[in-house]
Amino acid sequence: MLLGFFMDYLELGYLGLFLVCFLSATILPLASEAVVLAFLYYNYDPVTVLVIATLGNTLGGVTNYLLGMLGKTKTLKKYIKNEEKWNRTEKRIEKYGIWLGLITWLPFIGDPLTIVLGFFRVKFIPLFFLMLLGKGLRYAVIVFLW
Repeated sequence: MLLGFFMDYLELGYLGLFLVCFLSATILPLASEAVVLAFLYYNYDPVTVLVIATLGNTLGGVTNYLLGMLGKTKTLKKYIKNEEKWNRTEKRIEKYGIWLGLITWLPFIGDPLTIVLGFFRVKFIPLFFLMLLGKGLRYAVIVFLW
């Protein structure tokens, strides 16, 4: 079954790599790292794999950011009753917001984090480049260790 999963994306070539990396940066539970390794195993060009995986995953993160921007403060505040906690979170996001882009590649927290960063309207351009750097470094390590 797992082999079939990899083969589906391999059959699509670099488009398949882009798609799985894009989708794995959303809330969907896909393992882009495993697919990157499969592409390397089947002798795809490592530099091209690195570039396409990084772009796909970063654009998936941008999608999460844009979804976060759709959120309404008034709606979220209904669920967070503690005003002090809300203010602390808001100040932390203002202070560290763009720098959190470096860790958006992390499993379990990276995808929701990009949504939160969009919700709090963190400056997009610097965040984009830090997300690109963080996600690119992750794939660079995988390619290098291969």
